[in-house]
Amino acid sequence: MARNRDDIDFARPVRRILIAAMAVVLALTFLVWRIDSPRVERFRAAFIDRFVPTFDWAMVPVTKMLGMVEGFQSYARIYEQNQELRRELQQMKAWKEAAVQLEQQNAKLLAQNAVRLDPKLTSVSGVVLADSGSPFRQSVLLNVGSRDGVVDGWATMDGLGLVGRISGVGRTTARVVLLTDSSSRIPVTIQPSGQRALLSGDNSALPLVEFLESPELVRPGDRVVSSGDGGVFPAGILVGQVAQGSDRRLRVRLAADYERLDFLRVLRSHPAEQLQDVGALIPPAPEAGEAGSSAPLTAPAALPRPGGNG
Repeated sequence: MARNRDDIDFARPVRRILIAAMAVVLALTFLVWRIDSPRVERFRAAFIDRFVPTFDWAMVPVTKMLGMVEGFQSYARIYEQNQELRRELQQMKAWKEAAVQLEQQNAKLLAQNAVRLDPKLTSVSGVVLADSGSPFRQSVLLNVGSRDGVVDGWATMDGLGLVGRISGVGRTTARVVLLTDSSSRIPVTIQPSGQRALLSGDNSALPLVEFLESPELVRPGDRVVSSGDGGVFPAGILVGQVAQGSDRRLRVRLAADYERLDFLRVLRSHPAEQLQDVGALIPPAPEAGEAGSSAPLTAPAALPRPGGNG
């Protein structure tokens, strides 16, 4: 028991001596590294050349860990770039489809650049004064009226596409019923298939396409223009593009910007002239050598009226 106590008493002084020696060595090392002298500088260089390369094995785990961290960061950057490239590719596909449609439209316009437009199809512009904003009726009020020659039924459009029709004219104001109103019904043509249909408003942002003869020929993205049937609107006014609604029904995404209806153009359209007289028939010239070819054509003799003297 006494021997164990002597051992414990001996270990404590040895521990203190070792700690003191280590502190002295560290202090001397600090002082040596702080001394600015050529001899000390050579000693420091020799010490580093002798002992530091032998510690490469201790730096291997740290180097490997740093390499793994850099590789993970590089992989994360590559993944982000890949996702960004996927998004850009989807956008480019959409732009490609739009470019193809524009190319087709441009070709048609270039083929029809000699068409002469009706000089009577002019327009008068007006400022939107108010919006009804009702869920049951969608219309706006313009600051043009009968004094400007505005008539019921005329088409209105913004700078992009058809907006609606005039329904109610005052002296200085006119009401425009929008295409999205539930009472709006206009005949349209879907291009390039040439299908005729009826655009019906249902108080939503996407009016319905109804009475379509061949729905299988219509695809989302097809161009929709006014057909001019019934003399309601002039033909060829841009309405929008075909879209498929959440109810799987064909609808039209309107080209007009309904969020910014500040100014509208009222198209002065006039009904086509009606021909009342069919006119006289002009027969073909008789061939030479035919009997009676030189005799002029005469009208058949009048039939006697019933009860007459003949």
